[in-house]
Amino acid sequence: MTQPKDFNGETPLGIDPDWWRQAVVYQVYPRSYADADASGIGDLKGITSRVPYLKELGVDAIWLSPFYPSQLADGGYDVDDYRDVDPKIGTLDDFDKMSAALKEAGIKLIVDIVPNHTSNQHEWFKAALAAGPGSPERDRYIFREGKGENGEEPPSDWVSIFGGPAWERVEDGQWYLHLFAPEQPDLNWNNHDVHEDFKKTFRFWSDRGVDGFRIDVAHGCAKGDMWGDLPSEAELLAMPKDGNHPIWDRDDVHDIYKEWREVFNEYNPPRTAVAEAWVETDRRPPYASPEELGQAFNFDLLSARFDAGEFKKIVSDNLELSAKSGSSSTWVLSNHDVVRHATRYGLAIDPEKTNEQVAREWLLAGGSEDQLDRELGEKRARAATLFELALPGSAYLYQGEELGLHEVADIPDAERQDPTFFRSPGVNIGRDGCRVPLPWTREGSSFGFGEAKAHLPQPAWFGDYSVEAQESDAASTLNLYRVALKARRELQTTEGLEWLESGSEDALAFRRPNGWVNFTNFGNEPVQLPAELAVGELKVASADVSGDIVPGATTVWLKLS
Repeated sequence: MTQPKDFNGETPLGIDPDWWRQAVVYQVYPRSYADADASGIGDLKGITSRVPYLKELGVDAIWLSPFYPSQLADGGYDVDDYRDVDPKIGTLDDFDKMSAALKEAGIKLIVDIVPNHTSNQHEWFKAALAAGPGSPERDRYIFREGKGENGEEPPSDWVSIFGGPAWERVEDGQWYLHLFAPEQPDLNWNNHDVHEDFKKTFRFWSDRGVDGFRIDVAHGCAKGDMWGDLPSEAELLAMPKDGNHPIWDRDDVHDIYKEWREVFNEYNPPRTAVAEAWVETDRRPPYASPEELGQAFNFDLLSARFDAGEFKKIVSDNLELSAKSGSSSTWVLSNHDVVRHATRYGLAIDPEKTNEQVAREWLLAGGSEDQLDRELGEKRARAATLFELALPGSAYLYQGEELGLHEVADIPDAERQDPTFFRSPGVNIGRDGCRVPLPWTREGSSFGFGEAKAHLPQPAWFGDYSVEAQESDAASTLNLYRVALKARRELQTTEGLEWLESGSEDALAFRRPNGWVNFTNFGNEPVQLPAELAVGELKVASADVSGDIVPGATTVWLKLS
């Protein structure tokens, strides 16, 4: 192992190597954050210009979604080159200036890595096509012969995540696997070159000062025997995900992450990583162990109804999993793949469906405003956010949630970009509605996003949710986030949580080790604080509170002496 180092070769002083365990991480979707060059697409200079905003907001780190060269077949998750910046959004020099500005503001930087697949414009894939069947170049991907007399049928009837066939035929007759879009060929992680190149990528960005990595589709890298007899799609769906599944969450995927951990530990402090691993809950701990990535996303709150019982079970279960892994839990209410939680919470609850399923069906049906209670959704979202921020572990925020943004439901078909929409017609409307560029000002052609029209259409109501509209309003969602994140820094202490009696089945109360108490009323009717909590000092509230009465859909933070 090489000597621990930071990006300039010196061991840093006064840096907590465990900074990530209870950090607030803010996800930036670069192409929709801020546009500095009037191209209609967000860029790195735009992000740099907003570092003062991020510092005032009070986040500990940003997670930067893919900014690499890409044809945008999947919003940047189709990567042409893992060690460069897309010319449409900047240069490596722009990246270094952004990184320096964040560091000066005391904000850590996490970047997205996409190891399951490259783009079909990656130099490796071009070389694979040119080299032909049986070549070392083609072995970096998953190519095989088709079925039928002339190989004209795909190797299996598998369906991709985005809809449509999971195999694509090339000119010489072979087929390649793409579990996502055809422009995203899956890598073969049984190939030595793949291992070595990603280690090179991690060192490249770590040497530029990156503090950590978010690992996309972490449960998918390792594949079983893709060259023998393949199960049918029906058989594949019926298979248990017990470590032997042909595609997902295989036991041998953990060998990859143990190898990466050796690279992360070459640095001081060690680079951190968080897994996007959609796996059975009891199989999540290995991804988050100190010997592997160190942390794994807990997505349970993304689909939970605004319900006290559901929230308590999710928190209890995930804290137990964290104890098993030796990591801290992660908490997330919105991201670039799901309907924004202000909207999810404003739709009617269906006891037979998850919160996210209801929202997806609502979008597919046209996103009727008559079915959305915006005010209730925003009130519940504020309460849920305070609940989330009070929990031990890392809180991951998604850009725009601090403005209380709703999902943009009425994007014309001709202006949509998500491959899910095009490959799943009538089944899935896609994820464009949560990726619409942010509103910074009340007015303007793109509400302050930039001087040109935004690459996704912004609705007229965006101005009312803009940063400018909320800055001077003490009761705004933006200022609630600012106040809450400041108070969180002051109240945060060692990890731990003790459930308390709330006095109502619709309310949850818990205490952190230093007397910090969170009380959330998930019901519609007001609830009285228990006497032992009513004596506490009110630190933050998601809505107006009078005396010891907590309104419906409201969270309060109290400090007990």
